[in-house]
Amino acid sequence: MRNTKVAARYARALLDLAIEQGNLDSVLGDMMVFSATVKDSSEFELLLSNPIVKADKKIEIFKLVFEPFEKCTHDFIALITNNGREAMLGDIAEAFDAQVKEHRGIVPMTLTSAVPLEASTRDAIIAKIQSSVEGTLEVEEKIDESLIGGFVVRMGDQQIDASVASQLNNLKQRLTR
Repeated sequence: MRNTKVAARYARALLDLAIEQGNLDSVLGDMMVFSATVKDSSEFELLLSNPIVKADKKIEIFKLVFEPFEKCTHDFIALITNNGREAMLGDIAEAFDAQVKEHRGIVPMTLTSAVPLEASTRDAIIAKIQSSVEGTLEVEEKIDESLIGGFVVRMGDQQIDASVASQLNNLKQRLTR
């Protein structure tokens, strides 16, 4: 994210509003659709950052393209656009998703291994991590053959690197000192 602090503040305001109005799931769905649209369409991303297209025209386009969105979501997008921050809407949507997960006690975790893990091994790793984490783990598995063997776990800004590639690199550094 480019403007993480500002995006997080706007996302927090939207989260508080959605909770207050009791439509958190709907607004989350809206923001995920918006985020996917920004990621999938370079033309849409260009529209967001185009200073030539006036805010009222952008708001009209948003209302047409995202017609089924909640009124709360439309009003929020209009507010951001009127404040000249519409280029940040994709970042705000991602920050909103992260804050909803935090609000619900969901901890995103990425488990990367060199080869697909057996179910028992994967479950053992997840159980060990779960015992040290408050909340529910949301596990995303990835394959990275450059690890050679072992695994890497990432949660937020924490990382557990139990890969063979890392161990070989550490050994190389110790031997070349």
